[in-house]
Amino acid sequence: MDLEQRLTLVTRNTEETVTLQELRVLLETEAKPKAYWGFESSGLMHIGIGFCGYKIKDMVKAGFDFIIFLADWHSWINNKLGGNMENIRTCGEYFKECFTALGVNPDSVGYVWASDIAKDIEYWERVIRIAKNSSLQRTWRALPIMGRETDLTDMETAWVYYPCMQAADIFHMNLDVACAGMDQRKAHMLARDIAEKLHWKKPVSIHTHLLMGLQEPEKLEKRFDEDTNINLQISSKMSKSVPQTCIFIHDTPDDIEAKVRAAYCPPKQVRGNPVLELVKYVIFAERESLDIPRPSEYGGPERYETYAEAEKAYLEGKLHPLDLKNGVAEALAEILKPVREHFRRRPQTLKKMMEIEITR
Repeated sequence: MDLEQRLTLVTRNTEETVTLQELRVLLETEAKPKAYWGFESSGLMHIGIGFCGYKIKDMVKAGFDFIIFLADWHSWINNKLGGNMENIRTCGEYFKECFTALGVNPDSVGYVWASDIAKDIEYWERVIRIAKNSSLQRTWRALPIMGRETDLTDMETAWVYYPCMQAADIFHMNLDVACAGMDQRKAHMLARDIAEKLHWKKPVSIHTHLLMGLQEPEKLEKRFDEDTNINLQISSKMSKSVPQTCIFIHDTPDDIEAKVRAAYCPPKQVRGNPVLELVKYVIFAERESLDIPRPSEYGGPERYETYAEAEKAYLEGKLHPLDLKNGVAEALAEILKPVREHFRRRPQTLKKMMEIEITR
């Protein structure tokens, strides 16, 4: 695979690369650069997190030595799953199963627990060095990486450690590239700034779109970021805490159809349309076309070979919202079929997670 093909794989379906030139030089000079994506163990996996799995497959195909980082300490600090470490670890094991079910070959990636690197005193030295070279205000502004608003008046002292730890993770694992959603960019920018100050390796940062929930986008009342577009993404992102507006990767076809049918999908509108986001970021990440099962009296079935074609037809009113929803529901049910099959054969971790969710 040549350089341009690798660059295309790495950057497709991303919001930004900081910086593209640094990424190009990295791919020119390193045969197998190191990258990672960190995940809090926080509950059932929805398709917004599943989208990360598709991006990880791109990175592996492009020749990266890829680490999936199971952030159990970070989850504990952020009070995920009630701060119960046993439940957090169970969720981490469930995440491993989820990524395998999504097609991430476990032999092609490495899994690292935060608690493993936390045993090393050199890790905590890095955390302190980062904290000493970053202002409290800068750390406070990074709270959105935890899903916290920047104007909070009451916070746990432990939360202040979180951005410093996230930056330290990158340096301790000697990473070339840090991947995450747009809500994590402040931690990556902190790491890049610290790298310049301390003359450490500066990580390339690759940020993906935050898949929105199936509801109408929220009004901009919460403040997660100074940038209006990023703030809207964080405010409206898919959340497992609102199950009727998110698609879990092991949902049944009937569940998927019901949720997509109820989704916000205004005619001739692209911006803020969660159904079209599913087409762009999930369906065309895994499929080369979108099939619309339309009755013959309304023009018959339709096939779109690119997202741009589907978007244009929708904007022009040639693709009706209900027809779009039917096509999306069928495509998602088919894409997620291997996940359902995986957990049908190996139900243990999913069963444990369902029990945790019920007792929370």
